[in-house]
Amino acid sequence: MSKKYVMGNSAIALGALSAGVNLVSGYPGTPSSEIIETIVKYPHEGTYAEWSVNEKAAMEVAAAAAYCGARAMVTMKQVGLNVASDPLMSLAYVGVKGGMVVVSADDPGPISSQTEQDTRRFAEFARIPVFDPSSPEEAYEMVQDAFEYSEKYKTPVILRPTTRVDHAYASIDAPDSFKAKDYEGFVKDSKKWVIFPRLSYQNHAMIEKRNIEIGEDFSSCRYNTFTGSSQKAVVATGVSYAYAREFLKDYPEIKLIKVGAPYPTPESFLLKALDGVTEALCFEELSPFIEESLLKLIGKHRLNITVRGKLTGDVPPSGENDADSAKRIIGSFLGLDISESKVDLSGAPQPPVRPPVLCAGCPHRASFYAVKKAMKGRKAYFCGDIGCYTLGNAMPLDMVDTCLCMGAGITMAQGFNHMDSDAVAFSFAGDSTFFASGITGVVNAVYNAADMIVCVLDNSTTAMTGHQPHPGTGRNLMSAPVDKISIEKILLAAGVKKVVTVDPLDLDAAVAAVKECAELKGVKAIIFKSPCVAIVKPEGKMRVNSEKCVGCMRCIKEIGCPALFVNDGQVVIDENLCTGCGLCAKLCKVAAIGGAEK
Repeated sequence: MSKKYVMGNSAIALGALSAGVNLVSGYPGTPSSEIIETIVKYPHEGTYAEWSVNEKAAMEVAAAAAYCGARAMVTMKQVGLNVASDPLMSLAYVGVKGGMVVVSADDPGPISSQTEQDTRRFAEFARIPVFDPSSPEEAYEMVQDAFEYSEKYKTPVILRPTTRVDHAYASIDAPDSFKAKDYEGFVKDSKKWVIFPRLSYQNHAMIEKRNIEIGEDFSSCRYNTFTGSSQKAVVATGVSYAYAREFLKDYPEIKLIKVGAPYPTPESFLLKALDGVTEALCFEELSPFIEESLLKLIGKHRLNITVRGKLTGDVPPSGENDADSAKRIIGSFLGLDISESKVDLSGAPQPPVRPPVLCAGCPHRASFYAVKKAMKGRKAYFCGDIGCYTLGNAMPLDMVDTCLCMGAGITMAQGFNHMDSDAVAFSFAGDSTFFASGITGVVNAVYNAADMIVCVLDNSTTAMTGHQPHPGTGRNLMSAPVDKISIEKILLAAGVKKVVTVDPLDLDAAVAAVKECAELKGVKAIIFKSPCVAIVKPEGKMRVNSEKCVGCMRCIKEIGCPALFVNDGQVVIDENLCTGCGLCAKLCKVAAIGGAEK
């Protein structure tokens, strides 16, 4: 054992390794990505880990391991749980033999997600237990206990960390090396492992009865606690508990109720904790999950307790909580005179506004610009997807008309085509997204005779979530060389009429490819292939010849590269940002931009 200073995601990984996890699968998604990446960094005898092609595949791989009696963990972010919901809902009915933990990282804010959904709701919907850690240290302990509960009750168990727990740092006492647990192996029994309506009916009744037992078990678990003895109580969960505890350390008499295992409802614990309470404030993030649980409990037992929270407007209905909001909201609830000490910032400079943009030299910028230039004067729809390239919506590119969920760009382009056949329908998907959820959309397009252009922005990595490998990179999570899966061959095998691969930084060739495909009927595909600038740095920088520059600002107005800016009316290139991609030089009609010495 040694003390390790790690982030929350690493603490979850160390907890799983300490529990003897045999298999870990998942799909990268902020804020959960570092969990699996930590798994492979530590000595882990007998533990297999993989980046699966998507969350559904990851869930099913882990389920088979759990059927064998092995301990399995599957990781994703909250929107990934939507993708994995099909196997998870059935898995809740079938059950498991070995411990199975589903880590679904929620993203209050949201900071880097399409939605602000609450995984606790999903746990209740699936009728499976959920743990809600308030710190990295607790996440480390919880994941180990989650395996125990999973094996005890033969059910998957969800661990629901949030961004501030995932990315916080703490010191953890953990082993220096790990060994996976022994397991029996799969024992064939079609009456147990093959889901049929009769089995589902029987198991549903069993689940409802079992969940009452788990709720009683949770009532005595170490993650549901309370302190203080006042008539007013603060009920908190997850990282919100940490904020509440920090504020109430100066008010130890105030009853603070922590609900770290919120579902199935720990009824006996809550009744004990609420004894003598006349008014309770639920301080939680995202949905009023605990608040509604309390209201049901109070109604069931006819308690005379007023419950306040999101439903009463005392706590904001969306977004993150923090230490300041805890002070303001809890202080108001308790009727405390909280005087805020404000620092005079009137003379301080305003922080720079830095909206998210595509990196300088990003090949996606060139891909978007090539399509925009080729389609000038023509009606077109541009369906985006989930990835760095979503930032193609920003001005001046303005090349993302829609973005719904991962893989939807390819199928939504078909819908636009069927409704407006006079326009050219484009979809944009990254290489990782294509493998994760784009292939079925291509098959659907060919099968249903759509007329569209599939643009695969292939930068040879999963850039948005930290440059994880994928089936097209030639290596897997364990750094083993594997056969590259060809995007071009998949497209041709699916029946795409024409597939063109082009370097988007070769602007003339890229524009020509778009124009050619736009004149053909049916499903066409353009693979814009150029590596991400974060992993492959081009040599040299670009510079502006001030004597040739006429100040037309075309380079700035058309592509929006962050390395280009105006200083005293003169276009300047920031050599600290420039990667030398040369796209700006191809736009300059007076040849005022050229390459600097390498």
